[in-house]
Amino acid sequence: MICRLFTIYFTFFLCLLFTFFVPYVHSNNQLDTNFYDGSCPNLATIVRYGVWSAIKNDNRMAASLLRLHFHDCIVNGCDASVLLDDTPYFTGEKNASPNRNSLRGMEVIDNIKEQVERQCPSTVSCADILSLAVREAIDLVGGPSWPVALGRRDATKANRMEANQQIPSPFEPLDNIIAKFTSKGLNLRDVVALSGAHTIGYARCLTFKRRLFDFQGSGRPDPVLASSLLSKLQSTCPNGDTSNSYIAPLDSNTTLTFDNEYYRNLLYNKGLLESDMALLSDRRTSSMAYFYSTDQYSFYNDFAASMVKLSNVGVLTGIQGQIRRKCGSVNY
Repeated sequence: MICRLFTIYFTFFLCLLFTFFVPYVHSNNQLDTNFYDGSCPNLATIVRYGVWSAIKNDNRMAASLLRLHFHDCIVNGCDASVLLDDTPYFTGEKNASPNRNSLRGMEVIDNIKEQVERQCPSTVSCADILSLAVREAIDLVGGPSWPVALGRRDATKANRMEANQQIPSPFEPLDNIIAKFTSKGLNLRDVVALSGAHTIGYARCLTFKRRLFDFQGSGRPDPVLASSLLSKLQSTCPNGDTSNSYIAPLDSNTTLTFDNEYYRNLLYNKGLLESDMALLSDRRTSSMAYFYSTDQYSFYNDFAASMVKLSNVGVLTGIQGQIRRKCGSVNY
């Protein structure tokens, strides 16, 4: 009799626990555009003002924030690990080869986080702030907007080796770049649409200089590169290591405006990076690149959809990770 009563009470206890615990876990593992409506209602305003101020002071910042977000999400997911400084316990991603001396915008996210912490302490993750900031940045320079579901949490570690391995390189064959995208759940259309991010911003001469003087060891420039652009770039990036850190616009026509000019540049052999021009020479991607060059509306729609997918890659939610008080360091 005692055993039977124990079994009944224990079963009731398990059912009660399941009833209360499972919905809690489920809800905390779902991103939601209204996630901070009650806990930090002024979040969107704080982020937008912070991004607006940053772009006003530095017209390259929209492109820099977009690149910062991509380099975060493509390495083990959108968890703000890219913002972590080196510690005695791990070497962060800031000094990985694709990021060292070129990644920008961390201080913008730090400043916004500081403002958010004053109003909503220990509430909003750096990963969510970065995701919101990118959306606002692109909107402010003429690009599309998209819904940002929130509720991400921040990583407690970073990995420089994985950043070196997972971030696509402008020197890689297109097959390699596609493989890196698909490993994150992105598809071929996402590759082409997200490459349109190169409609704004600049690239270091180091990333394309071999096209100007010694393409593939030939001792001559890349024959595909338009002669008018070649002469400009050779002037901007003289042959030699001293010019490696100099910069040139990815889109020389509308450098600071988000539009579809990037794809039109490809048609005239004015893509700056080898990975840009590869989109036009591969039959899997060329038709989409041509299409976006003629239809900015479709490019905007597809870019926005791809940004939603990218922003949801590998997110930490619920009890995973933490809400870092400062974006550059883990809470201990």
